[in-house]
Amino acid sequence: MARGDSYQLQGQGGGVVIGASSSATGTFRWIQVINDAVLDDLVSSNVIGLAAIIDPVIIPAGIGIGGSFSSISVATGVVIAYYA
Repeated sequence: MARGDSYQLQGQGGGVVIGASSSATGTFRWIQVINDAVLDDLVSSNVIGLAAIIDPVIIPAGIGIGGSFSSISVATGVVIAYYA
């Protein structure tokens, strides 16, 4: 039997696509950048120093960011936020 965290890391818990000028709130475990993205805001309970990757930093497509996120706001690009 697979562990619950393995199941979630595979994206089987579902997710939400967040495009330019959009945001989402919830409980997210993983953010996958699909198109080069600039984030307006990113709120996490367990990742320190997120201000370093907020606007105007361009995060390239293919990058994944793990943690416990409650709010994600995308200025440009597209990301998929996977639920915890």
